[in-house]
Amino acid sequence: LYAALSVLEPSRAWRRFAEDVLLAVAIFLGTLVVARLAAGLVHFYTVRSRSPVFATSIFTNVTRLTIFAIGLLIILNALGIPITPILTVLGVGGLAVALALQDTLSNLFAGIHILISGQVKPGDYVKLETGEEGYVEDITWRNTTVRTIPGNMVIIPNTKLASAIVVNYYQPIREMNVLVPVGVSYNSDLEEVERVTLEVAREVMREVPGGVPDFEPVLYYHAFDDFSINFTVYLRVKEYADQYRVRHEFIKRLHRRYAQEGIEIPFPIRTIYLKGVQDGEQNL
Repeated sequence: LYAALSVLEPSRAWRRFAEDVLLAVAIFLGTLVVARLAAGLVHFYTVRSRSPVFATSIFTNVTRLTIFAIGLLIILNALGIPITPILTVLGVGGLAVALALQDTLSNLFAGIHILISGQVKPGDYVKLETGEEGYVEDITWRNTTVRTIPGNMVIIPNTKLASAIVVNYYQPIREMNVLVPVGVSYNSDLEEVERVTLEVAREVMREVPGGVPDFEPVLYYHAFDDFSINFTVYLRVKEYADQYRVRHEFIKRLHRRYAQEGIEIPFPIRTIYLKGVQDGEQNL
């Protein structure tokens, strides 16, 4: 098109207009290339450093928005439009814009605060005080998306997440203990129960995917209940979601082993003794 201007030889006004349009288009295309290149560099840095912080869309969007804003100012300056008054107007009107977009800006800065603090990152498994839990998928300029284990998405405003009490099951490490409560009959040999239970627990740790093979399970008795002696078995898994498979296999194998060893897992029962019965009646 620029070469065609030399061939067509339009009037000076049209030539000037066409050159300005072509210059604006060229700067816009250059801005688009730089924005995509910057986004690619952010992604490359994320992959290389293995840091999930900069992989969130909030940093990508802020990077692109900043580059497009600079490109717009360059276009205006190239077209001879003074940008100083525009910047002055934007500075004066910034307060009004901030008041109008108070909620949006609050979520934006809350999202940046969450990422900079490093307490919640994409990929972490978190649980809020209100009961929502799942894997953090993304932190955008307005909200945080959490994917639950069934596959549903929970949308949480960044301000809510920043002010909530959150349990992060991936911090400081992903491994976690799994507590399994068990009860046995009062007639059981507690030493034998401990030996059998720990054998099953070690077997589960070695053989079940998600268990920590080198972890030594422990068992603690803690209560004389109404119909059983209760204790807790401590297992360990590699991450939060592994606890379901490990607990499932442990309960199955422990039930089968108890049946083989003759260890009773009692039902809730009540034994009644009657005193002062009349002659001819038997005690129950």
